[in-house]
Amino acid sequence: MAGISLMPCGDFRESYRNDQTIFPTRLSRGFAVAAVTLACLAPLTGDRYMLSLMIQAGYLGIAALGRNVLGGFTGQISIGHAAFFGVGAFSSAFCVEHGVPVFFAIPLAGVMTTAVGMVFGLPAARLKGLYLAIATLAAQFIIEDFFARARWFTGGVAGRVTEPFSMFGVRFDTNETYFYVVLAYVVVMFASAANLMRTRDGRALIAVRDHYLSAEMMGINLTYYRTLSFGISSFYAGIGGALYAHYLLFVSVEAFNILFSIQFLAMIIIGGLGSVMGSMMGAVFMTMLPEVVQWLADWLAGSAVDRALGLGAAVSYLREMTIGAAIVLFLIFEPDGLARRWKLVKAYWKLYPFSH
Repeated sequence: MAGISLMPCGDFRESYRNDQTIFPTRLSRGFAVAAVTLACLAPLTGDRYMLSLMIQAGYLGIAALGRNVLGGFTGQISIGHAAFFGVGAFSSAFCVEHGVPVFFAIPLAGVMTTAVGMVFGLPAARLKGLYLAIATLAAQFIIEDFFARARWFTGGVAGRVTEPFSMFGVRFDTNETYFYVVLAYVVVMFASAANLMRTRDGRALIAVRDHYLSAEMMGINLTYYRTLSFGISSFYAGIGGALYAHYLLFVSVEAFNILFSIQFLAMIIIGGLGSVMGSMMGAVFMTMLPEVVQWLADWLAGSAVDRALGLGAAVSYLREMTIGAAIVLFLIFEPDGLARRWKLVKAYWKLYPFSH
């Protein structure tokens, strides 16, 4: 057998470090760099409507990633994520009104939202299952009521006007410029989350999700890590909410309702529970879903189907129905979300034509 070299076949890794690497191959690293480069070129196309959708998907993806850290990686149920998203939006607007530059107000809003999340996370850390769901649902309505009553913080039912993002005297007040702000935050926040899951704390969060009794027997402090996951989740929601506030330049109390929390839940289910990349995929899917529904309604306008079903008058209801239908269909046919489907596609082509 002299002179014959053997090549490893398939996915061959020899250490934990190799198994947890973010970019396992040069090709995957090259694709990531190419994706960011192409994204940087997006404003040059001049399509402001598409840029608007990409910005929306960006800040929603950051918030959805926080929801995935809590639910997908730690296994904690939460139905109040939109409330923390709103805390971040109002906190940033509040800080800017009191003289804090927007550049510093956004991360400060994340810290303030973390503090609020910890307040609700500490008592909820000892709960699980249905009890935790009820506790977070209560947090949703408590914070909503606070938004409506705390005029000094939110402006009450009138809402609060804020300022566009600015840095070194340069205002990022157009879709073409603000897109780069959101893109920078997306890269930093997603890279941070991916690296977090490679650390000892990240592995502890996953252990709590997989089997909390075994994790506790191994010396993992369940209360600490469950509370930590609430804090991280709230920080990401706060950053996403702050970016939302400085994009729309107006924050309304009515925007952060229970339906918005359901949409965040749909994002991580559709994208993939316990997947960093899946959070963004789910956010993109949920951002495009209303647009597709509206396009179908416009396309069918005046047709026999429209006259029979009355689609034109029921588009708003159709959007809510499609969210529920998407969740149910993914739970039935693809419970691991779009991230798993993407992995299967990559695995197929990795060893093509010997992919068996």
